[in-house]
Amino acid sequence: MSRRSLPEPSRAALVDPLEAARRLLDEGDPSLAELAAHTGLSASHLQRRFRARFGLSPAEYLARKKLGTLKHALREGSDVTTALYDAGYGSPSRLYEQGAAKLGMTPATYRAGGRGMTIRWAIVDTVLGRALVAATERGICAVELGDDDAALEQRLRAEFPQAQLEGVEAGRDEFLAPRLRAVAERLAGRDTAVPVDLLGTGFQQRVWEALMKIPAGETVSYAGLARTLGAPRAARAVASACAHNRIAVVVPCHRVIRGDGSLGGYRWGLPRKQELLARERG
Repeated sequence: MSRRSLPEPSRAALVDPLEAARRLLDEGDPSLAELAAHTGLSASHLQRRFRARFGLSPAEYLARKKLGTLKHALREGSDVTTALYDAGYGSPSRLYEQGAAKLGMTPATYRAGGRGMTIRWAIVDTVLGRALVAATERGICAVELGDDDAALEQRLRAEFPQAQLEGVEAGRDEFLAPRLRAVAERLAGRDTAVPVDLLGTGFQQRVWEALMKIPAGETVSYAGLARTLGAPRAARAVASACAHNRIAVVVPCHRVIRGDGSLGGYRWGLPRKQELLARERG
């Protein structure tokens, strides 16, 4: 559906204008003004209500849809040029402006399953047990906690199956050593700056960035975090983003609990979540 062929407002649009707007975004590339005209809402009202229901603005929803279409096509073997036009980017420049930043790599690299990316990693002892720390040239991309070194490495390889993974001896690599020290200090509870490389969807990145603003010793509910993001109905999406966080403790998803005060889930096990919270409160 082009921007010039929006249908006239229907009875369904009047009954549920937000769902009508979402459907039009799924089918085409309408502007905010066109969505507003179709739904009978002002642009600012539509923007505010759409974010409250779906957790994203109409523009962010459309960008996420395009990126999902692009990623699927690339994974299915489509060439980059065909994939970018099918996804609705319109030109290679728009693809690299909007798509590459969200992918965390170029589309061609993503199509190859991350081939060409270099990720250095090492396993170290911490106050929380064994931790695998991995980094791209831009920052930490994974912190995995566990008790079995082989399982930690297998988890990393499953996350980045085609990247060039370079295991290094802890403390012996000039690139990784300072990052390892920073992560170890953060795991020990010290407020140390750790550069991160957040590889995820736009909404996931918003959640992860919000997590890093929660002070140590404090917790927030999934619903409370959703409200902070301006998306009060997106508690489940927030919980999903927390579950897909790869960077333990540095991106502190352990500080998010259920509304009734129970711990909820945790990728690295509830005992670790309980220990982390106890340490921070102490």
